[in-house]
Amino acid sequence: MTLIPNFFIYYKMISIKQINKKDIDICYELDSKTLSLWTKKQWANEFKKKDTKIIGLIIVNLVIGICVFQIVLDEAQINYFVVNPKFRRRGFGSYLMRYLIKQCEKSNLKKLILEVSNNNFTAEKFYNRFNFFTVGIRKNYYKDGSDAILKEKNLTTK
Repeated sequence: MTLIPNFFIYYKMISIKQINKKDIDICYELDSKTLSLWTKKQWANEFKKKDTKIIGLIIVNLVIGICVFQIVLDEAQINYFVVNPKFRRRGFGSYLMRYLIKQCEKSNLKKLILEVSNNNFTAEKFYNRFNFFTVGIRKNYYKDGSDAILKEKNLTTK
């Protein structure tokens, strides 16, 4: 007997849409419960940046995942990617990543780039599943002194 992941239960209730600046509090709250990467002011600045997109993974009216990415020339830089801990390991992060990859390919972007802490083994394994490969390291990059592993994924353009 195979257990069906929760993702399939919610599948018809899932949407991905652009988040706008009125939702700063939602972004900040999810960030505070997960990565604690940005202050509320930093979130506000993300919404002001040219070519930055903020998308949310939503079940009914609950934002359970957020991806912030910036398009620069022919590539997209993922600046933030998180799923609410209560919804992890159920396929939601993969759903959001597949969506992002498809959107980037439709836009004829050539690659996706990101950085991840060398202490975040789960995230690195997640990105590796999507064929991101390591292209460099930034020593002592994060507040806690951990290194940033620079990762890249080549995209299929049409």
